[in-house]
Amino acid sequence: MNLDVLNSLAPFALLIGLISVGGWVFTTWLRIKHGYPLENSWGKAIYPKTSDEAMERVKLISQENAQLRAELGSVKDRLAVIERIVTDEGHRLSHEIEALRRPSN
Repeated sequence: MNLDVLNSLAPFALLIGLISVGGWVFTTWLRIKHGYPLENSWGKAIYPKTSDEAMERVKLISQENAQLRAELGSVKDRLAVIERIVTDEGHRLSHEIEALRRPSN
């Protein structure tokens, strides 16, 4: 009885497998035809485009990244000063302020 069921379901399983493989081949062909990069199962490009436009975008993104890193460094410095002021004892801060007010000789 089980063998009869398997024999009757085998053509359907084969058909589903063939449709799945055919669909995968078709979508890959469409991606290639329209210029999309091929991707692996994790979404990483297998053959990324190396056109001039892509290289220019990489340069612009690298420049922006460098600018943002510099800005982040200055923000970290400012935050360190603010943390020092907030966590500092009041008398030491007032002494520093008074030292700045006094004229130097």
